Amino acid sequence: MLALRQDYRENLQLAFDTIRTHKLRSFLAVLGVMIGVALIILVVGLVQGFRETIQDEITAEGLDTAWVARFAQGPHAGRRPKEERERKPLIREDGIAVMQSCPAVKQAAVSIFEWTQPHSVKYQRNQVQGGEFRGTFPAYLEVYSNANLKAGRFFSDSENEHRENLVVLGENVAMALFPSVNDALGKEVLVDGSNFMVIGVLEKPIGGFGNNDEDRRVVIPFYTFRKLYPAAFEIAMRFLAYPGQLDAAVDQVREVLRRRRNVPYDKPDNFTIQTNMEIRKQFNEIIGGVVLAIVVLSSIGLLIGGMGVMNIMLVSVTERTKEIGVRKAIGARRSDITWQFLFEAMTLTGAGGLMGILAGSLIVFLIPMVTDLKAVVPAWAVIIGFTVSVGIGLVFGVWPATKAAKLNPVEALRYE
Repeated sequence: MLALRQDYRENLQLAFDTIRTHKLRSFLAVLGVMIGVALIILVVGLVQGFRETIQDEITAEGLDTAWVARFAQGPHAGRRPKEERERKPLIREDGIAVMQSCPAVKQAAVSIFEWTQPHSVKYQRNQVQGGEFRGTFPAYLEVYSNANLKAGRFFSDSENEHRENLVVLGENVAMALFPSVNDALGKEVLVDGSNFMVIGVLEKPIGGFGNNDEDRRVVIPFYTFRKLYPAAFEIAMRFLAYPGQLDAAVDQVREVLRRRRNVPYDKPDNFTIQTNMEIRKQFNEIIGGVVLAIVVLSSIGLLIGGMGVMNIMLVSVTERTKEIGVRKAIGARRSDITWQFLFEAMTLTGAGGLMGILAGSLIVFLIPMVTDLKAVVPAWAVIIGFTVSVGIGLVFGVWPATKAAKLNPVEALRYE
């Protein structure tokens, strides 16, 4: 065992000596490996940062909440299926039934939207267009964990029932119209041409695709919305379950809505319930596929680097033919020669991998400083990057090492 360790140390020392002797050639040989590993570290760092940002946002919205809508949530390609288009809308009474008949549901907030026209909020010469405009109930504050007041208050049930022209603005909307959020309170603004008094400003949520995402929420009482837009019918509901009872709440809500919407027992739901846990699971699946595809593409650089190392090692075998003959003449075995060149190849690619890890990590470290993106290098990416780079040396070093080991010592000593 001690003799074996001594052989390994000698082979490793020979590998380092060769690299030091041919510094430029060694660097050029592993440049492809270095670039490939750096790209993998960079891509993984960006994707991991993006994943953490989105997961933090999903978690911040509350893991005990779920969406209810008539259409399937999330992106979809082209026109929706005919079955979805023909579904009848949800109604306000659905939310009332959920609260009355679902013991696992702590609170539910019904919101109404109007998508057929662009909406605007105006104060004097300042104007914001295309905001996230909705009518809802006071339960909105409890159900949406990212709905926190930065200033002022929310409207009450009484003000909603009396159809008061009150509005709560998102932080970015308020800052676009007024010098500060506190200046917005008590002011009259025009919401789609109608006068509304600003009674509160919502705090901008943390997360999203970057810390500078805009909070463009414009929230008014549900019945006031109905007064302004009597033809509006697109309603969605979000409910909050008691801690640990989300699955039970989903089942109860599904049963209530299927009964109210007269869905036959053998037919699928004509509405959609989606939890944040499901959204996070779907997101992780998508991100996992993207990471795999990008890493595979980035591996092309590693393959090119591996071929470069193999080429250099073949040249090295030719240049050191006489040295190999001398080693064999004084008792070196074929396995000693094989491991000598394998160690040299793995040392080359391992060094390239380390340089790639350092370069990629440095770029990832600098990205949050110069952009709004979050980037994180997980420990497993560093370990995999280094392991893969050493593995490239092992794979592409086999042919040169085998060629060196098979040299005839007599002919090798004659080589000039």
